[in-house]
Amino acid sequence: MPDQTLASAARRPASGPVWRSETIETFKLALPIALTQLGQVAMMTSDLALLGRLGNRVVAASALAHTILFAAFVVGMGIVSAVSPLASQAYGARQPRMVRRALRVGLWAATLLGIPLTVSQLYGEDILLALGQTPEAAALASTYLLGLAWCLVPAWWFIALRGFMQSLNWPEPGLWITLVAIPINTLLAYALIYGEFGLPRLEMLGAGLATTIVNTGMCIAGVWVCYACRPFKKYHVLGRFWVPDWPLLGKLLEIGAPISGTMLLEYGVFAAAALLMGWIGTTELAAHQIALTTASIMFMVPFGISMAATVRVGHAAGRYDSAATRRAGAAAIALGAAFMAAMTLMVILARHLIPLLFLGFDTDAMDATLRLAAILLLVGASFFVADGVQTVASGALRGLNDTRTPLLFAAICFWAIGFTMCYALAFPLGYGAVGIWIGLSIGLGVYAVLLIWRFHALTKRGYLPEFATPN
Repeated sequence: MPDQTLASAARRPASGPVWRSETIETFKLALPIALTQLGQVAMMTSDLALLGRLGNRVVAASALAHTILFAAFVVGMGIVSAVSPLASQAYGARQPRMVRRALRVGLWAATLLGIPLTVSQLYGEDILLALGQTPEAAALASTYLLGLAWCLVPAWWFIALRGFMQSLNWPEPGLWITLVAIPINTLLAYALIYGEFGLPRLEMLGAGLATTIVNTGMCIAGVWVCYACRPFKKYHVLGRFWVPDWPLLGKLLEIGAPISGTMLLEYGVFAAAALLMGWIGTTELAAHQIALTTASIMFMVPFGISMAATVRVGHAAGRYDSAATRRAGAAAIALGAAFMAAMTLMVILARHLIPLLFLGFDTDAMDATLRLAAILLLVGASFFVADGVQTVASGALRGLNDTRTPLLFAAICFWAIGFTMCYALAFPLGYGAVGIWIGLSIGLGVYAVLLIWRFHALTKRGYLPEFATPN
């Protein structure tokens, strides 16, 4: 199709019913994905609650262990996330073999990456000592990692399988598997931590083993659903599994590696912000954690919309429909912005009550933390909306296989702008904790604007990814 025709199609206004239909379809796809993400948060929260009964030093050590694990986890998560755009484009193009190939190379990548990164987790104590942690904290964290390390590959496999299911417009099995896993994880973790039901008392090691066992079970369930249940079984997902597919694996890495880099840059700037808060004081760090945890829970819904945007944009790109590609991304971005605006209003109205959920209602000694957390939740109004918009816009760009430019934007916005503003506002200008949150808001806001501009610029000229163009 000539470029002029593509551009004309992209600029052609869609009727109201078409836009309404696109928004509804995006919402229907995003809802189970978002609930699945919230389920993952629930599992992690239950583990931390059970470990919290063992004392503050265990809680601190578990936080260190999660820091080491998460750095490795994000690397693989970003790469296997590329299964979704590749499979979605293939589905839109009606190429079922390519759908299967996209999943297969995702599973291969998860396995090949998982071997060295799993081994690296077994040296968690040495890593933490090198980072200046105390020997006691490093030893406790390494005990947790000894059980937790083995969850990487099954967790990545499950993400790849979910990406495959989402690309076929059937994300519900991932939600059902997660909902079943939540009580099993809680029960198994309780039994292994405290030695109940005839099982040995393993404390932190038990918590890590429970996570690994449950993730492995979720992975097995996901494989079974994709292999044996409709509408997935016709794709024969394990067919020719051992046959190397190096060109497509290279394409997966080309798309997925920048996603990993972007996630690490974002994770890094929030970790750095927590470090700056720690420099100011314990009250500031506690208030920051309350506000950030609130934002993280809210973030799961736009994150689900982001994954739906990747699928919807990928489907349209696979059909070689540039107008639908533009419409899918724009509808998802508008949906994410509307949700976060509504949630932000609720947070502002409840900003004095939300901290009580974390600190309890008998908190006379924590008045300073409560007041500061309420202020940060108010300052975070622009932060919340920008964070939701940027993640959805990023998902829409992934549907076009555009991940390298967002990586560049992330480096500029999160570090050159965001972190610099955090430090300058907090210390030289004397705004303290509030200054750090203003800096984060500025960085996220600029990033959101750049991503929307990028999606607009690409779709305005009818851009389609190389894979989606006719052979």
